[in-house]
Amino acid sequence: MDETLDRLGQTLTSALGSAITGYAVSRGELVVQAKAADIVRVATYLRDDPSCLFTCIIDVTAVDWPGREKRFDVVYHFLSPRLNRRIRVKVEASETDTVPSIISVFRGADWFERETYDLYGVLFTGHPDMRRILTDYGFSGHPLRKDFPLTGFVEVRYDDQEKRVVYDKVRLAQEFRSFDFLSPWEGTDYVLPGDEKAKTEGKP
Repeated sequence: MDETLDRLGQTLTSALGSAITGYAVSRGELVVQAKAADIVRVATYLRDDPSCLFTCIIDVTAVDWPGREKRFDVVYHFLSPRLNRRIRVKVEASETDTVPSIISVFRGADWFERETYDLYGVLFTGHPDMRRILTDYGFSGHPLRKDFPLTGFVEVRYDDQEKRVVYDKVRLAQEFRSFDFLSPWEGTDYVLPGDEKAKTEGKP
């Protein structure tokens, strides 16, 4: 299987030239590195060429590497039902880079690209409806970036009286909780109520 995938990687490299910057076969999977500007050309070849026939798009997502200049890997997963193969294509993008949309090749990429924009902030040029898809109206930031804060400062709820979505400041109830520290899970070093009745003789 690895030899077949390696041959496919070589075929893509020779056919697409500079659009492919590298490939690797790892754990039975082919991962192809491509240039963001050429992703439409790469996707078209993967769909149409008889040696590929990757006619099904599985997912479009991203990985955030905040320490890199081009911090995002935009990742595409394709399936060839006829040849029973999968392929992963990665392109790099910075916060200010735009990536061409592949909707003209795979209509099913529509919501995947919107999700990637919403959660990571990657912009896809040529997308007909580049709006957020999971977060709420007026949401600020991109939740799957690694520098996104773990807790927010506002919470969203629907107000029945105002008949609309409203934003409230987050109220942490932790300070109102009362701990009696009688739980054995706290690792107490004192005798719990009732333990004084237990016999200690014969214990190891």
